[in-house]
Amino acid sequence: MPLFYYLCTLKGQYMNELHHFSLAQLRQIIEGSDEQLANSYISRNLVVARQVKASIARRQLGPDTWMMQEMRILIILQGWARPVVNMTERHFVAGDLVFLAPNGILQLRNVSEDLQGMGLTMSDDLFSLAVGAQIPKSFDGHLRDFQVHLQPQDQAFLDHLHHLIYTYTREADHSPQVTLHLLGSLLWHIDHLQGSHEQLTRQSQSRNERVLGDFMQLVSQYAAKEHSLDFYASQLCLSPRYLGTIVKNTSGRAAKQWIDDAILTRIKIELTHTGKTTSQIADQLCFPNPSFFSKYFKRLTGQTPNEFRQSAKN
Repeated sequence: MPLFYYLCTLKGQYMNELHHFSLAQLRQIIEGSDEQLANSYISRNLVVARQVKASIARRQLGPDTWMMQEMRILIILQGWARPVVNMTERHFVAGDLVFLAPNGILQLRNVSEDLQGMGLTMSDDLFSLAVGAQIPKSFDGHLRDFQVHLQPQDQAFLDHLHHLIYTYTREADHSPQVTLHLLGSLLWHIDHLQGSHEQLTRQSQSRNERVLGDFMQLVSQYAAKEHSLDFYASQLCLSPRYLGTIVKNTSGRAAKQWIDDAILTRIKIELTHTGKTTSQIADQLCFPNPSFFSKYFKRLTGQTPNEFRQSAKN
């Protein structure tokens, strides 16, 4: 998995009108599809789909860019997909488990004709009830998405657990508490698999690569509010100068460039897909005042925020 996976870098060619895709919309799609209805469980807070096919994905998502309002879990059973996830090109193949956090951004660019998988999505409220007071690390919000290639025995176990959730929830007298425990078991097992995958990845990296990866992850999580290198250095228990040296030597770019890129990503999304004023965006992203915000944006892009917004519309 690339080190830069944690950084959501805006690529203009991938952005078009941003649509919102909620669990309620997903329910309507499944309920309106004869080929899917018999293989899915649908409720107000949960959708469990035993078969996710290329034909429905193409028909419902098309080439548009979507913000998925609730979490999505997908296991690819056969075929492949090449989407753009959170502005990063990805390649999914059979055996991959894919997680997209709430408000993740997806553009389905290309899929194989034989693509098939199984999926699950749930509301934030149901997720909170399923995991209880202790949230699994993989789902605590620090990861916007992740991908794990499953070993055959792990895929078989998840398939069994997914099928158990599907069959049990379809029982007329099923117990909500049992359902919550089954969902919790699924989430905790995925967290275990993701944690093991992350540990193996880190073991194969040098210390500097691990520091860079941790820095990228922090930037992705905090750049909208924290703009200074001092903050990230303190989080990593390093001096700003030492962190800057590691990032520059390992990635070839200055640490401040990575921070600026992440901030610009957020600004461009706000300018392109919301009607917020520059003052509102400046305040939301913790700039000292609108004038400083506009000068910062123009210095890095060559355009004022309003000029960029107008060019994006055109």
